[in-house]
Amino acid sequence: MVRIKNITENSPACFTEIKPDDFLVAINGEEIHDVLDYMFYVSETSVEMKIMRDGETFSVVVRKDEYDDIGLEFDTFLMDKKQSCRNKCVFCFIDQMPPNMRETLYFKDDDARLSFLQGNYVTLTNLEQRDIDRIIKMKLNINVSVHTTNPELRVKMMHNRFAGEKLKYIYQLAENGIQLNCQIVCCPNLNDGDELRRSLTDLGGLMPNISSMAVVPVGLTKFRKGLFPLECFTKEKAGETIDIISEFQAVFLEKYGTRTVFPSDEFFLIAGRELPKAEYYEDYPQYENGVGMLRSLIDEFDDALKTAEWEGGKRRVSVATGYAVYETIKSLAEKAEKYFPLLKCDVYRIRNDFFGDTITVTGLITGQDIVKQLDGISLGDNLLISSSMLMRDENVFLDDMTVEEVEKKLNVKIRVTRNDGFELLDSIMGIVY
Repeated sequence: MVRIKNITENSPACFTEIKPDDFLVAINGEEIHDVLDYMFYVSETSVEMKIMRDGETFSVVVRKDEYDDIGLEFDTFLMDKKQSCRNKCVFCFIDQMPPNMRETLYFKDDDARLSFLQGNYVTLTNLEQRDIDRIIKMKLNINVSVHTTNPELRVKMMHNRFAGEKLKYIYQLAENGIQLNCQIVCCPNLNDGDELRRSLTDLGGLMPNISSMAVVPVGLTKFRKGLFPLECFTKEKAGETIDIISEFQAVFLEKYGTRTVFPSDEFFLIAGRELPKAEYYEDYPQYENGVGMLRSLIDEFDDALKTAEWEGGKRRVSVATGYAVYETIKSLAEKAEKYFPLLKCDVYRIRNDFFGDTITVTGLITGQDIVKQLDGISLGDNLLISSSMLMRDENVFLDDMTVEEVEKKLNVKIRVTRNDGFELLDSIMGIVY
C-alpha cells in the first residue's frame, strides 16, 4: 500500500475519483509495495486499482494503451525507502571517508530496484527468496557485486555471515534466464590470484546469462585506522591480474564469441601497460565501471580533431585532472595544440590530499585540493574539470565546495566536461552550443 501524492493533469487517473492522499493498495489483484510492482502491473491495457481512503476501499478501472502510465505520483521515486547495505565490506569506500561530511555521503545503498532502474550494483545479501522470485517473474536484469564465489571468503570480505549462502541467488537468477552484469572489487592477497581464477571459473559456468564482468582494483584512502589491513596494487600485481583475466578472455572468446570479463582502465595504468584498442572492449558493456573509458575518450578525441575547425583567435585554457589519467589528458591537449597553433592547453595533475595520495582517480578530486594547488596560477580563459568530480546533478564537489566557490577563489570560469572526446575538444576550443 502506497500513498498517492498527486495525480498528473490530463492523465488517465485524472479522470477518475482518485484524490491526493488516497492509498494505492493493489493493481489487478496484485498488492503494490514499490515502484517495481507499480511499473510491472500498470503496463496492462485494462487496470483495476484498489484504492483506500479513510480506511475504506473502492475500485477504479482505467483503460489505456499498453505501457502508458496511469498518472499517479508518489512521495518518492521508489515509492518506498532506499534499502541500505547490511555488509561491512573490508574495502568499502564509505568506511574510508573522513568525518563531518554531508550525511548523505555516508549512506550505503544496496537496493536491487535501483540496480534495474539506474544500474547500481547490489550484493544480494539483503534479499530473501520472495525478492528473487519477483526478479525472475518480472524478468529484471540486474548488476551484482560478487567479489568472490568462495563462500567463506565472501563472508570474510563482507563481514556478513549470510554473504556466502546468498551466492545461491546468483546461480538461481542465471539459471532462470536473468542477465547479470557482475563486478569484482579486487584486493591484493585476498581475492586476487587463484581466488580470482576460481571466481571467473564459477561465473563463466553461468554463461551466456552472465552478460559481462568487470574487475576493478580496491581504492584505499588515508582514513583506514582500525580497518582491515589492505594493500594497494603494485605494478607487478596489476600486471598479474591483467594476465589472469586475459586467460579467461581467450577461453570465453573462443567458446562464446565474447571476452565477457574486463579489467578496469586503472589496472593498465598501474601496470604501465598500453591501453587496448577499441575492439578489445567490444560494445563497452562495463563502461560505467571504468572499463574502456580512456580508450573511448582517446578515440573520440581523435575523431573530433579530424573535422574540427578553429575560427577564433588566441585561446588558453587549463585542465585539472587526477594523477592516474594525467599523461593521457596531457597527450590529448598536445594533439589539439599541434592542430591549432593559436591554442594553448595546460594540464595540471591534482594530488589528492583530501583522501590521500593513494587515490589517483579524477572523480575523487575535491574543490579544496584544486584551489590549494592551483592558487596563484594564471589559468587562462577557462579551467576544465571532469563532471565526475561533482555530485550527481549538482555543481558541488565531494567536500561540499561549489563550482562557483572554486571559480571565485581561482578567478577563472570553470567549464564542466563529461568523459566524451568530442565534448572535451569543444571545451578546449571554447565552442558553445
